[in-house]
Amino acid sequence: MPEDDDELAALRKRKLMEMQSQQQQMAAVHEQQQAMEGQKQAILRGIMTPDARERLGRVKTAYPDVVAEIERELVMLATSGRLGQKIDDETMKNLLSKMMPKKHDIKIVRRGRDSH
Repeated sequence: MPEDDDELAALRKRKLMEMQSQQQQMAAVHEQQQAMEGQKQAILRGIMTPDARERLGRVKTAYPDVVAEIERELVMLATSGRLGQKIDDETMKNLLSKMMPKKHDIKIVRRGRDSH
């Protein structure tokens, strides 16, 4: 019986160590993600005017995927040196209009008895 207790204690200790290791790895990944997000935001602040950043922020609430794609593209252009000037509000409008999902007009046609 004491052997079973020792095995159980060793198993618990090993499991606890595994869980702690996983938590440390998750914390490290989270810190790395935050650092990358901070770098991305710093780059975006450097390449966009305040008006353009504000517009992008407003659109982000409705279309987070579209904004994430635009941010990725802008950061890539900025880091590769292919961005000639700051992105102003007008340029941001053009980018958004190209990237936004197209709206479909719904037309309702009633069929049936004519009301003559």
